[in-house]
Amino acid sequence: DVRCSHGCTIGQLDESALFYMRTRGIGKKEARALLMYAFANNVLESVKIPQIKARINKLIANKIGVHLGFEV
Repeated sequence: DVRCSHGCTIGQLDESALFYMRTRGIGKKEARALLMYAFANNVLESVKIPQIKARINKLIANKIGVHLGFEV
């Protein structure tokens, strides 16, 4: 499991997490997108209304601009 940490809140992605994903065949752009999405999703955990959560989730995925290969 790879989780985003405090580094994401100040604009830096965890280089070790990026390295881990890259060594498993995930491209740099996709790895960065996954980490950004994971960080945003951690914040979304506090949203309790499913319709709002789903809408914000889709907006985040669209803003990241990379098809992540799973339904959000």
